[in-house]
Amino acid sequence: MIREARPEDAEALSSLIDELGFHAAPSDVAARLELLARQACPALVADEGQVIGCLTWNMMPVLHRDTPVGRISMLVVTSARRCGGVGAALVAEAEARMSALGCTLVEVTSNDRLEGAHRFYERLGYRRTSLRFGKTIGAIR
Repeated sequence: MIREARPEDAEALSSLIDELGFHAAPSDVAARLELLARQACPALVADEGQVIGCLTWNMMPVLHRDTPVGRISMLVVTSARRCGGVGAALVAEAEARMSALGCTLVEVTSNDRLEGAHRFYERLGYRRTSLRFGKTIGAIR
């Protein structure tokens, strides 16, 4: 079942984020879930009696397109459940939500080192269209 993440999912989501190679304490995850929900882009989870996957998304209006651009910024499925359709179901739900909000383009951010994820997105019809550059600014907390 795909549903919106809830504060009580924070511990499970913290563990999933660890599987991506990042760390976020459950209390930080809970605060970020609230922020995403307030921005009308709630995190989505795959729940089969326990949280086994998560996807975060957002949308942004841009000057150079007639419609807002959607973005999938994080997708993780627990290692024991990968390759079983969970990730594809999360992506489909996010795409439906973005489409309902007027997005006609969805972008995905994915770390260069996650080649398996790149193949997954390609199987779903995504194509590499640009490069993304990042720079750390300000204080890191």
